[in-house]
This record gives sequence, structure tokens and C-alpha cells, in this order.
Amino acid sequence: MIPPLLRRAGLVLAAALVTVLTVAAPAAAHGADAPDGTDYRTEVTGLTPARPGLTVRAVEAGARLELVNTGGRDVEVIGYSGEPYLKVGPGGAYENTRSPATYLNRTLAGDTTLPAEADPAAPPQWRRIADEPRVRWHDQRALWRESGVPAPVAADPTREHRVRDWAVPVRDGGEPVEIRGTLDWVPPPDPYPWWVAATLGALALGAAGLLPAGSAAGTQALRAVGALLTLGGAAAVVLVVGRELDAGADGLGGLLLGLLGGQVWALLTALGAIAAGGYALARRPAADFALALAGTCLAIFVGVTNLSMLSRAVAPVPWPGQYARLLLVLVLAAGAGALAAGVLRLHAASRAALATSAGRAPVPA
Repeated sequence: MIPPLLRRAGLVLAAALVTVLTVAAPAAAHGADAPDGTDYRTEVTGLTPARPGLTVRAVEAGARLELVNTGGRDVEVIGYSGEPYLKVGPGGAYENTRSPATYLNRTLAGDTTLPAEADPAAPPQWRRIADEPRVRWHDQRALWRESGVPAPVAADPTREHRVRDWAVPVRDGGEPVEIRGTLDWVPPPDPYPWWVAATLGALALGAAGLLPAGSAAGTQALRAVGALLTLGGAAAVVLVVGRELDAGADGLGGLLLGLLGGQVWALLTALGAIAAGGYALARRPAADFALALAGTCLAIFVGVTNLSMLSRAVAPVPWPGQYARLLLVLVLAAGAGALAAGVLRLHAASRAALATSAGRAPVPA
């Protein structure tokens, strides 16, 4: 029979998870269909010839290109059939509704059905899409869209391969310019060591919940779990901020706006874990439940949602993938470990309460 206290805690925990999942679902689509990880590295190597005020970079783990034009003239990105596709300049950013690229580039797979108005030979019809002179788009010329891997990769998947050098034509006034870059296949990491590290960390942290709550060892264990959950929450904040920076956030204002617009629930989960860890360090009432709830949310909404990073070479962060995997392991171990420790301590408290209500001595935890 499940003790009443533990049963009530489980019901509240389940209700909280369902609520957060329901509300967070729309926000999970931040960056549209940007990947959580990939084995293809897209890099921009430069503009030929270089143009003043014109910069281009790859964002969202290479899923999109971003062009910024701070010069005083309009610049056009050319579509797949040689037609004007995008226009960026002092008046903002525009897309040509007659260009097939406008519709094909709406998804990473490029499988959008073309409307009847899409005609690369027709005069362009410009539709404003942004007030600032900045635009981001999927570009099939810089991506690998085949279902299988390239032939050289299939022949030797143990080393890095150059898939191709790519170029996207741009027109600056009457002058042709090319955005040039490279597409490489990078061998994916072995996820097994990362899974082992996360599992062992979670088990070690969860075992702290076996120590009697009223003892000195139990008090120290509570503080240790709180400290490690705080560390896991901090790792989650770094991971969430890294994803937003890789998505193209520009400056502090752009970063905050992006976090609130697309990463708000992941950020709140991370901050909640830090708060719950501090709550446990202060030995506040109901700290066990706070650990279980915050640990569950951290493991699910930051850990599970980023699992692709463990098995993909290129993570959607602006630093090497191994650092993202290390942060993710900390998140998973701290979240799952805090959940286990909190549930074990709640179970021990329920048994003690039942024993007291029955007029018997508490059963040792």
C-alpha cells in the first residue's frame, strides 16, 4: 500500500508535469525545425568579393544562414533558378512571393508544395518580413538533404569528410557576390560513455536519499543533493543560453528576447532547479518534495529534450560539442538523482508518519 503522503506527492508531481508539458509544447518549436544535433557541419568561409556592411554566418547548428546588411544599399539573395529570392537593405528584409525558394526554404527538408504563384520567371513581388536589415533562411545549397550518407562516408565513417564546397549567389546592386562555405561530415561521438556517466551520477546522488533524514548524515546528504541540483540548474542555464546564442541572438537584448520567446520554459526549469537546490541547502520545510519536482522537470525539459546531443557531432551551441555533452550529463545526473533522493526521503517520511499514527516507533529508514 502506498503511504498517503507519498501518494499525494506523486499526484501533485504528475499534475505539475502534465501542466508544464501542455503549456510548453508550443515553445518547444523555437527555431522552427532547427536540429537538436547533426553530424553535418556547415560553415561560412566568406564573401567573394568582400562587401562593406555585409556579413553572413551559419546559425542553428548550420540549419540556417543569416545575412545582415548594414550598408546603405539593397542586397538580393538569388534563388535556385536564378530569380531574386530575398532583399535586405535599409528598408528591412523582404521575400519574393514569386520565388520557389520562398516556399521550399520554409522547412529544413525543403518539401513544401509550391503554390501556383511560384514562378521564377515572373517579375518579383516583394513582401516585407522584417523591419531590421537581417534575414535567416534554410538554404539547400549549404545542407545535405539526402536520406543516406555521402558515398565517402559510407566507405569510411571513422574520419571526417568534406562533402562539398558550396556557394550562394548574391547581387549587390548590379555586382555579383558569392557567399562561400563548406559542408563537412563529422563522425558522431560514442554516446555510451556519456550515458554511463549520467547513470552513475544519478545513482550516486539518488543514494543520498537512503540516509535517515533526522540524522547528521541525512542532513549533510540533503545539502549535498541541493548543491548538486543547483550545479545542474546552472549547467542547464548555460546550455539554454548557448542554444539561443547559436540561434543567432545578437546582444544582450536579443538574447533576452530570444530566451523569453523560445526558451522560456527550459530557462524557468533551470532557474527552478537552482531555487530548489538553495531551498534544500537551507533545509526548508518540504525540501524533499521541491527536490523531486525540480529534479523531474530538469531531467525532462532540459535533459531529455536535448538527448540528441549525446549522439551527434555538432550540437546547437557556439562551442565544441563535447562541452555541450558534459553540460547535458550534469543536467541528467542532477535531475534524475534529485528526483530519486527526494522520492526516497518522502517515502521514509511517510513510513515514519504511519508508524507514529499507529502508536508504534518509527521504522528506521
